Amino acid sequence: MKIDQIDEILPLVQNPSRYLGNEINRIKKDLTKIKLKIALAFPDLYEIGTSHFGISILYHILNNQEFVAAERVFAPFEDMETKLRENQIPLSSLESAIPLNQFDIIGFSLLYELNYTNVLNMLDLAGIPLLSKNRDKRVPLIIAGGPCTCNPEPVADFFDAMVIGDGEQVFLDMAEVLIESRKNFKKEELLFEWAKIKGVYIPSFFKVKYNNHGLQETTSLKKDYSLVKKAVINELDSVSFPDKPVIPYGKPIHDRLRIEIARGCSRGCRFCQAGMIYRPVRERSPEDILSKTKTALKNTGYEDISLLSLSTGDYNSIGWLTEQLMGRCEKEKIAVSLPSLRAGTLTPKLMQQIKKVRKTGFTIAPEAGTQRLRNVINKNINQDEIFETVRNAFDLGWKVIKLYFMIGLPTETSEDLEGILNLIKELKKIKSSDQRKGQINVSITTFIPKAHTPFQWEPQLTLNESSRIIEYLKGSLKRPGIRFKWQNPKTSLLEGVFARGDRKLSRVLIKAFEKGCKFDGWSDKFKFNLWEEAFAESGIDIPFYTTRQRDPNEPLPWDHIDSLINKDFLKKEMEKAKEGALTFDCRNGECNLCGVCDFKSIQPVVFENPERNASNVVNQRTVKEINYHKIVISYSKKGKARFFSHLELINIIIRASRRAQIPIKFSQGFHPLPKISFKDPLPIGVESEKEEFYLIIPTYFNIENMVKILNHELPPGIRILDSKILKPELKKQNTQIITYQVIINDGFFSKKGLISFNDSPQYLYTTRTKKGRKKEIDLKEAIIDMNLIKKNCLQIKIKDLPGKKIRPFLIITHIFNLTETQAKQAKILKTAI
Repeated sequence: MKIDQIDEILPLVQNPSRYLGNEINRIKKDLTKIKLKIALAFPDLYEIGTSHFGISILYHILNNQEFVAAERVFAPFEDMETKLRENQIPLSSLESAIPLNQFDIIGFSLLYELNYTNVLNMLDLAGIPLLSKNRDKRVPLIIAGGPCTCNPEPVADFFDAMVIGDGEQVFLDMAEVLIESRKNFKKEELLFEWAKIKGVYIPSFFKVKYNNHGLQETTSLKKDYSLVKKAVINELDSVSFPDKPVIPYGKPIHDRLRIEIARGCSRGCRFCQAGMIYRPVRERSPEDILSKTKTALKNTGYEDISLLSLSTGDYNSIGWLTEQLMGRCEKEKIAVSLPSLRAGTLTPKLMQQIKKVRKTGFTIAPEAGTQRLRNVINKNINQDEIFETVRNAFDLGWKVIKLYFMIGLPTETSEDLEGILNLIKELKKIKSSDQRKGQINVSITTFIPKAHTPFQWEPQLTLNESSRIIEYLKGSLKRPGIRFKWQNPKTSLLEGVFARGDRKLSRVLIKAFEKGCKFDGWSDKFKFNLWEEAFAESGIDIPFYTTRQRDPNEPLPWDHIDSLINKDFLKKEMEKAKEGALTFDCRNGECNLCGVCDFKSIQPVVFENPERNASNVVNQRTVKEINYHKIVISYSKKGKARFFSHLELINIIIRASRRAQIPIKFSQGFHPLPKISFKDPLPIGVESEKEEFYLIIPTYFNIENMVKILNHELPPGIRILDSKILKPELKKQNTQIITYQVIINDGFFSKKGLISFNDSPQYLYTTRTKKGRKKEIDLKEAIIDMNLIKKNCLQIKIKDLPGKKIRPFLIITHIFNLTETQAKQAKILKTAI
C-alpha cells in the first residue's frame, strides 16, 4: 500500500485515524532483518479488534521474537473498502503498510460466527484466493485461532491450519517450524510438521463425506492424526504478558487497560461454550497481577482497569486484589471494573472498593426467570442472591443495573417466561437507602446451542417463535425505569447455523459474500434476505442445523476436535439438566470427572490471599493542602496527526500526561475528570503550526522539562512547543485573527470566484441551527482577507467571531465551487502568523 495513495484516501473516509498504524506502543520492525512476517488479522472494525485481548497477547509474544515481525490488520469499513477497490490498492498492514499477500502467514482471530464473511472480504481485498486448495506457496499461509475453531468445519475449506485452544505457545512453535523449513519449502510437508504440534488442526488432512441422513462423517487421511487435542497453558504466570499494549486511537469498545486475572470457568453452566472449552480454571497469581498492572499503567496512561475473566467474582483473592489495586489507583483517579460478575460474588465490601474512584457498570446474568430453569442450566444462583446483589448496588449509590436473560433454553415453558417478567418487576420495586428507585436495563438474547456443551444436541427456537417471545416480553416491560434491549432473532438464527454447521456451509458463505454480505454482526449492515438467497441457491436447509433435535449418538461435525471434555460427561450433564439436578463448582471441591484435567500437566490453579499486603502498595495518608496553578501549553499538529478528532486529541494528551507522570488536578464528584481545556478545536484534516491547551497542576511541579517529557510520550505529528504559567495578561482576547493556507493538488482556485467575493458588498451563506432553523451568515463579516499565493494555494484571514465559526472547508466550497472531494483532500494549514 503506497503511503501517498493512502494519504489521499484518508480525508475521504470516516474515522481516518483507525488506518494510521502509528499508535503509542505499536511495534514496527526493520523487515529487511526479519525471517518471518505474520499479519494478525481481525475480521471486524479497528475499534472492535483493538479491544480484543487475544490480539494483544499474540502481538506481544510474537514481536518478542527477534526474527519475527507481527503486524496488525483489521476489516476496513465500507467507505475505505470502496476507495481501495476503486484505486486497486490491496489491503495492507497498519505498521509497515505492506500488502497482506507479501506476508508469510496471515492469522485470523475467529471470535464470532457472523464475522465469517469479513474474513472472505479481507482475503479478497488482499488478492488472495478464498479456498485453501486454490492457494500455492506463492501466497501466505492462512491460519486461524479463537473460540470458533472448536467447530472449525463451516470455515475449514478457507484455512491451511487452525489453532485449537490456548494459542500462545502454539503460534511460537508454528513460527519456528516455518522458519526452519524456509530453505526447502513445500506446503504439504510444512503442514505435516505443523500437524505434529498439539493444538494444530490441518483441515486438508481430513476427508468428509455425508451419510444417508445428511450428517458429516470425518475421516483422517494421516496416520495417528484422527483427533486434534486442544492446547492448554496451565501456568498463566509463566506466559509472557502484554504489559505495553498498543493504545488505540478513536473509540475502541473497551478503552481501558485489560488485565487477565484468570482463564477458564468451572461453574459448569450447561449452555456456556466458553465455560467448557476454556477449562480448567487457571488463575494468575495476585502478586503477578499487581506487578503487571503497575507496569502496564505506567506504559499506557489508562484511567480505567478491567479485570478479565469468565467469572471475575470467582477469582479466589478478588477481595484482597481489589483492595490492593484501589490502594494504588484511588490517588491517581484510576477506576477498576469487574465486567463479569455473578450474583452472590458481588459483595458490599467489593462494591465499596470499586466506587472509591467512580461507579463502574455491573451486569448480572440470571439467564432464566425461574429457579427451576436456572437449575436446568446449572446456573448456581438463587433469587435471594439476585435480590441482595441489586439491593446492595442501589444502596451504595448505583443508579443502573443491567440484567441479562436468554429465551429458548431447554425445557423452557410459559411459566419461565412469566418468571422473567415477575423477577424484573420485583427488582424494579427495590429502593435505595434514600428511597429512590434505580434503572433496570434488560437484555434478551435467543439461546444458541454450541459445540462441546451439554446442550449441543438441543434444538434452537424457530425464528417465528423467538420473534413472538421477544415481542411479548418487550410489550410487557414497557414501563418507566426499565429499558429493554434484544438481539435480532435473525442474527441469532444465522449464528446458530454456523455454530453447529459442517463443511457444506462454506459454499453458503461464498455466495453470501458474493452477494455483498459483510459486517453481519452490525444491525444496520445485516442483510438477512441475501442470506436466505444464499442458503436457497446452495441447497442448504436452515432447520437441519438449528431447530432439529439431534440424536446423542449421531456423528457431529466437530467430533475430531478434542476439547478434552469427555462426551459421556456432556451426555450425563444433559440428563441431569432434564432432572433439574445441579453439578457443583470443582474449583475448590471434588472433581466432576469432565475429562479435562490429568492432574499432572493440566489441573486447576488457584491462589489464596497473600499473607501480607504487597510491599509497594501506596498507603493512603493525610496530605497537606496543595496549591495549584494553570499553565498554558502550545503545540503543533501536523502530518498524519491532522486526522485526529478533537476528542481523540484530548485522550492522547491526557494519557501522555499520565505516562509522563504530570500530576494534573482532578474535578470533584462522582466522576472525577482531569482539569484540562483546549482553545477552539481543530476540525479533522486541518494542520496547525500552533495551538494551545491548559492544565491545572500543583505549583510544586517543575514545568521546565514539560516539553521534553511530553514530546517523548506523544504520537508522530503532535509536538509540544512551549509551556508556561498562565498570567492574567496571557488570557485569550475576545477577537482573534486566524490565518489559513490552503493547497489543493487536484485543480486550482478560480480568480473569478475571488473577484466576485471581493466585489460583493455581502456574501451570504445559509445554514441551519441545531434546532433546524435557517440561519444566514455573511462571510464578508468573517473573512478579513483572501489572497492567491499560487493558482492552487490560497491564504485566508478569518476573524474569530463568537458563535460564528467559519472554516476553510466552507469557504473553498462555497466561494470557489470546489467539489467536496477536492475540499476534503486539500492541505489546510492554520499558521502561527
